[in-house]
Order: sequence, then C-alpha cells, then structure tokens
Amino acid sequence: MGTKKVALFAFRGEQMCFVHVLLNGMEYRGKGYDVKIVIEGQAPLAIKEVREKENPFHELYEKTKASGLIDCVCMACASKMDCLDAIKAEGLRLNNEMSGHPSMAQYTDQGYVVITF
Repeated sequence: MGTKKVALFAFRGEQMCFVHVLLNGMEYRGKGYDVKIVIEGQAPLAIKEVREKENPFHELYEKTKASGLIDCVCMACASKMDCLDAIKAEGLRLNNEMSGHPSMAQYTDQGYVVITF
C-alpha cells in the first residue's frame, strides 16, 4: 500500500471548527499520512484571528503552519472575507485555479482523500 494521503478542506470560519482542522492535520501527519490543508469559504477569517499572539490557538496555528501542512488558501474567499492582506502577511500560498478557488479534483487526481470541515 502506498502513502496514505488526505486533503482537509476547511470551509467554516468559526475558530472551534478551524482548530479541529489543524488538530486533525497534525494527528494525520503524526500517523504518517501525507496531509494537505486547504483554507476555503469563511475559514480565512479564522486565520486572521489565530495569527494574533494573544489568541489561545495561536501556538497550534503556528506549529501547523511551520510543519508545512497548510497547502493553500482560496484567493477568492480570502478576498471576499476581507482577509487577503492578512493571508499574504502570513506567507501562505493563494490558489485560484478553479474560477478563483482551489480545485478538489486536483487533490483527488493525486490520490488524496478529500475531507471537508
């Protein structure tokens, strides 16, 4: 059996939902999976919040980001949620390959199982 691969798509902007994406990404990585986290929908708002040092989830976010698990952020959604500057400041890759959004098919074509949050 080849490498186990999961792409976690975060759509919700509520911090508690977003934190579960980060936690699950770290758990999968710890179990040897190839993990990609994709930030879509309202989730760029959560990045704008957790990037602040006083946020209780800042350390988890920084650890997840440093591990390279965050593959990309939807350019259209970050723009619509007025988070584009914050995402750029974080150095996260913006993706707009599918009418402004990341393509799920791109991940399934590479053998990833897509899980949405």
